[in-house]
Amino acid sequence: MIRRLAQRLVLALTVIVVLVAAFSGIFTSAAEERQMLQTIVQGADQLSRGITSATWHAMLADRRQDAYQVMETIAKRQGIDRIRMFDRDGRMTFSTNPADIQGHPATKPEACTACHTWALPLSRPDLSPSTQIYRAAKGRNLVMYTPIPNEPSCSQAECHAHPASHKVLGLLEVHLSLAPVDQELAAMKTRVAVRAVIEVALISLCIFFFTQRFVTRPIRQLVEASREISNMNLDRPVKVVDTSEEIEGLACAFEVMRVRLRDALAEIRGFTQTLESKVEERTRALKEAEQKLQQNMRLASLGQLASSVAHEINNPISGVLNLSMLMQRILKDDGIPPGREAEFKKYLTQITSETSRVGRIVSDLLAFSRRGKPQRSSQDLNRLIRATLSLVEHKLKLANITLRTDLALDLPPVDCDGSQIQQVVLNLILNASEAVQAKGAGVVEVHSGATADGRGVWFSVRDSGEGIPEAILPRIFDPFFTTKPEGKGVGLGLSVSYGIIQAHSGEIDVQSRPGEGSVFTVTLPRENLVAAA
Repeated sequence: MIRRLAQRLVLALTVIVVLVAAFSGIFTSAAEERQMLQTIVQGADQLSRGITSATWHAMLADRRQDAYQVMETIAKRQGIDRIRMFDRDGRMTFSTNPADIQGHPATKPEACTACHTWALPLSRPDLSPSTQIYRAAKGRNLVMYTPIPNEPSCSQAECHAHPASHKVLGLLEVHLSLAPVDQELAAMKTRVAVRAVIEVALISLCIFFFTQRFVTRPIRQLVEASREISNMNLDRPVKVVDTSEEIEGLACAFEVMRVRLRDALAEIRGFTQTLESKVEERTRALKEAEQKLQQNMRLASLGQLASSVAHEINNPISGVLNLSMLMQRILKDDGIPPGREAEFKKYLTQITSETSRVGRIVSDLLAFSRRGKPQRSSQDLNRLIRATLSLVEHKLKLANITLRTDLALDLPPVDCDGSQIQQVVLNLILNASEAVQAKGAGVVEVHSGATADGRGVWFSVRDSGEGIPEAILPRIFDPFFTTKPEGKGVGLGLSVSYGIIQAHSGEIDVQSRPGEGSVFTVTLPRENLVAAA
């Protein structure tokens, strides 16, 4: 199926031209044929009347052989097939064709025309001649039927008087061959057909070039321009040259659309850039706020540990003070008394141990509270857990809470921010201790291990507290949601922990049974799936 507009237009116009040329050729051929036949009929009528006039004197003098001889001579002319004569009763009285039988001729259509045209006996008042065309063995023939009237000179003649009541004495029949006419008609039809083909070819060629010049080329330019617009190449103007007013108007509409689309796109790009800059600015502000929040939470956790840590630091310092006083008593002006060197060394070793203990506690506190740039690296999860437990172990003892640990051996390293993960561990342990304190005593368990597929590590914090009611379990990670009394918390511990785990592409899960306690499980991927903030 033809889909191109130019091809459809060329085909439609060509079909119209062909139909017009065909009908024109048919009408021209028919008119020419009618004109030629009319000319032949006129010539046959003149010939027939000429034969009647030439034989009039011979027939008037009853010299029939002379009349027949004249008709024989005339019949030899080119184009005359035969000449026949009939009396008023329809009997053939003469024929230039020896094959014709005298009397009533054979009942062929052309032979019966005379009798059916003029009723027998021939008495038709209208004596005008008539014609008929029939097809013979050698082609078409024209028959001219000319009645022979009964003139007064004939009806009053002494030789063969005819009553005056007989209007027609007989019929002259002249057969003319139409072969030359048919040849001329065939040649004329050939010329008309050739001329029509030439006209169709020339007109089709003109239509083709016209459509290519004024339709196809402008439409192709419009299509190329629309493709450029669809490809968002809006810097190329829409130009269509040497075209019609309609297509030029369409091109102007495309150009207006291109300009407006370009301006709108530029405006959208500007808005997008502004929006991106604002989003980046707000994201940067949120990250800073998140870091400040995490630091505040870290400091808040230190505040909760302050009394227990101070007490834990006070014990070794008091021991150091006592040991130093004992060493001062042992030490004399002249040095260590003989025999007490071992005791002095023992006290000195104890002082070294206690001061190292204080150093470790202070070092863990500084490491936890230090505000540094978030940075991910390969970390030992068990080491982070132990460092965090060292900060809360004394607090748990003071709260009559038993701490149990079951850390997996040979745990693979995890790519994470150690300070942030340590804060999550601390938040979960502090929440667990507060849940257990409601019962007066209890157990907090910390476990760690690797996932079954080996692609991650996990740790869990279990407590034997009151548990979390099922109604509020879905909301425990919401910011500022807390069940603690006023002044005991602001509800950001679990929310911050959830945000840290999500930033590490990890998961945090909670299971709780009222009256039996809760279990928080954190799973972290071993690989750094999210770029460090």
